[in-house]
Amino acid sequence: MPTILITGASSGIGLELTRLYQQQGDDVIAVCRNLSTDLAATKARVIDEIDFLDNASYAVLQEKLDGVSIDILINNAGIFLNETIAEMPFDQISTQFEVNALAPMKVTMALLKNLRHGSKILMTTSRMGSIGDNTGGAYYGYRASKAALNALAVSLSVDLKEQGISVGLVHPGFVKTKMTGFRGDITPLESAKGYLEVVDKLNINNSGGFWHVNGEVLPW
Repeated sequence: MPTILITGASSGIGLELTRLYQQQGDDVIAVCRNLSTDLAATKARVIDEIDFLDNASYAVLQEKLDGVSIDILINNAGIFLNETIAEMPFDQISTQFEVNALAPMKVTMALLKNLRHGSKILMTTSRMGSIGDNTGGAYYGYRASKAALNALAVSLSVDLKEQGISVGLVHPGFVKTKMTGFRGDITPLESAKGYLEVVDKLNINNSGGFWHVNGEVLPW
């Protein structure tokens, strides 16, 4: 039975990924800051009170998962804020870098011993982190933090190739979640279904790729 670890699993896309993997009969470890009623109802193995702005949380993950093999690690947690030329709060930008770019790497490094040949690492990124696709401006912290995550993940894909561990970057689409004010083109379930297809197609030969959940390869 494959073991799947998903961060940001209390709601939205993370919750739907948890549900879908459980429906497949997989063992799901759901990581979140605050346990929701919906996540509790899934009966997944939950590790809550994990705050990615607190370095102690990474040690907690290591301790609780000592000796547990992970087949698929989905770094899904993130935050979305906005900055403009008129208003540029740099502390807010720093927070987005910490949560969106550094936290996925910190989780991965904390759990690297839990991964094995054939394991997969997924980073929930955004096409807003694409420099080539940026025609709208604004959202400085979010765009830059996701671009940084993309760069970090590609380096990770190179460094882990000899270990047989693949890394994929996934844009979930414009999804109707709390993060987007429940505006969007698709539901969290629709996004999660596409996400699973990307995970299934990820292998060591296409490791380091940047995909939309609809299967489209996105520009850097």
